Formats: sequence, structure tokens, C-alpha cells
Amino acid sequence: MQRREFLRLCAASAATGTAPALANGDATARWYDRVRLTDAGGAPLRAAAIPAHRNLIFTYPYVTTPCFLLNLGRPAAASRRLRTADKRDYEWTGGVGPARSVVAYSAICAHQLSYPTRDISFISYRTEKSARNPHGNVIHCCSEHSQYDPAEGARVVAGPAPQPLAAILLEHDSGSDELFAVGTLGGEMFNQFFRKFEFRLALENPGAAREVVSGSASVVPLESYCRQQVKC
Repeated sequence: MQRREFLRLCAASAATGTAPALANGDATARWYDRVRLTDAGGAPLRAAAIPAHRNLIFTYPYVTTPCFLLNLGRPAAASRRLRTADKRDYEWTGGVGPARSVVAYSAICAHQLSYPTRDISFISYRTEKSARNPHGNVIHCCSEHSQYDPAEGARVVAGPAPQPLAAILLEHDSGSDELFAVGTLGGEMFNQFFRKFEFRLALENPGAAREVVSGSASVVPLESYCRQQVKC
């Protein structure tokens, strides 16, 4: 199944002139439903319409697992060889879109599994530097101050996280400028996430805690997704 899907994506990439970031190492890509990203009104989200340096959230591959969608405002085109916590290598091959500036990552921190809830978020993309964030332009988790560089496959640049954030594989249709989530790459944390937060997720999403997203996924600003953002 993975090989057939890989060939399908290669064919689609040849037709559109773009390619999703695909695995080329020991940590193979995991394919889920091909899901169209939409705006809050349900219209297809165009890559050109994504504002730079804005925290945007959608859920994928499960309805309870949030992801960051970011326009970095500059190309993220260089391949990066990365490694999971259990020593599996993989290659992240950059952003998508006309400027290759659009990237997506799981918003579940690889250290203590902090994630944006509807009430509060300790993790977000920060352009500004601070005493706790000397780098700037990183995804910063205030729980234990793990920091990830989204322009380099979300590699860890500071803090105790043992591996990069899992990348969300995006497919860009150059004809329509639409975006699709198709899978993940790197160290997924979903099993640990479901074990740790099973009770909370079941209360917030009765019967749907592990429901797979299909069809489309709405992309919204982080401030619309959760009530409070913790800055550090």
C-alpha cells in the first residue's frame, strides 16, 4: 500500500510541478487520507493566501491531533537529514507552495506531549526573540522550553526534546494553488498522546478521540482555536 501511494504521489507531483516532502531513509512516511485544507468558511485554502509568520492550526490525521500550518515568509527548500528518538533516519525535503515557504508539523511537543487545547496553548511559532527564546522564528514549547526550527524540518535547536516534531506531508496543486495533507514523516507521537490524554480526549470528543480526518480539514488562526496562549 505504501509503495502504491508513493507512486501515485510521484505521478501527481509530475503533473502539478510540485512534490510533497517524502521519506528517503529508515523512518518511512506514513500515509493517511488525502485531506483538502480549507479556510474557516469551507473554501479551499490557497497557498498564496496564507499570511507569513501566522500561527495557523488544523487537525490531522486524527480529529484530536492539532498541527501547525506556517508560511515562513522565505523558502525552506534545503533537504535535512534528521533522526527520531529511536535512531531512525529520515530526510525532510522542504516546504511547498510557489515560494516553497509553506510547512506543516504536528503541534504535539516531542518532550512532554504539550499541545494546543481549546483552553490554552503552551506551544506556538514565535518570530520574536526573548530571554527564553534566543533564536527567534522557532516553534517554542513553554512547558520545558523545547524549540524547533520549522525551516529545517522542525529539528531541535534548544531544550530537552529528543527528536524533531513530526512533519505533516503536504501536497500542493500548482494549478489551483490548493493544499492537501497526505501523511506524516518522522517520529509520530500519536500513540503516546492517546495514552496520556485518553480520558480528557474522550470527554471532549465522545466517541471520536481516534477518529481519522477525511475529506477536508479547516485551518484557523491559533487565537481562534484556543482561548489563551502562554508566551515565554
